[in-house]
Amino acid sequence: MATCVIWTVKGGSGVSTVAAGAAIGAARSGGALLVDLCGDQPALLGLHDRTGPGLAEWCRARDPRDDSLRRLERRASDGLDVLTAGDLPLPVAESWPPVAGALGSDPRSVVVDAGVVPTGPETGDARSILVVRSCYLALRRLVDVTHRPHGVVLVGEPGRALDRRDVERIAGAPVLAAPSVDAAIARRIDAGLILRRPPTALLAACRRIW
Repeated sequence: MATCVIWTVKGGSGVSTVAAGAAIGAARSGGALLVDLCGDQPALLGLHDRTGPGLAEWCRARDPRDDSLRRLERRASDGLDVLTAGDLPLPVAESWPPVAGALGSDPRSVVVDAGVVPTGPETGDARSILVVRSCYLALRRLVDVTHRPHGVVLVGEPGRALDRRDVERIAGAPVLAAPSVDAAIARRIDAGLILRRPPTALLAACRRIW
């Protein structure tokens, strides 16, 4: 099981979009499971909203069983399944380790949308990918993060004074991909088309994180 935990230290960085792109790309290469710890993926992927049990309910069960987790999956498209956050509040920082243990030897690529984790997530053997903009406020928060990612997705914006070298120095990890803020990607998400017409630039950037 190849696993990426995708996270950030500041909201609005593009974590959910990068996670969706990574999962869609992996689904085309043999199947993928998108683990949504934040609750935004169904809307982002254009899936019908549905209330019901998800990761939060599974994590709160007295004796959560590994096989019951698989029954909570929702099919998003051919080769791509989603584990949704559920209806209850989900403590992101503590949620991934038990889910990772339950998934065990799942043969699919697993992409985790961990959202904002101010201190950095506990990723175990999973690949840790930080998504960040070259924003002073975001990089300032990185200084206090003890967890070091395996790689960084740097979302580029024109006119920023801080560059790739600054981000790599503060994050303590290489920039693997540097997609630019793209209105075309935003329009496809707003129209619910990211699954049917995933932007080529997004898929190309997300391939580099594996």
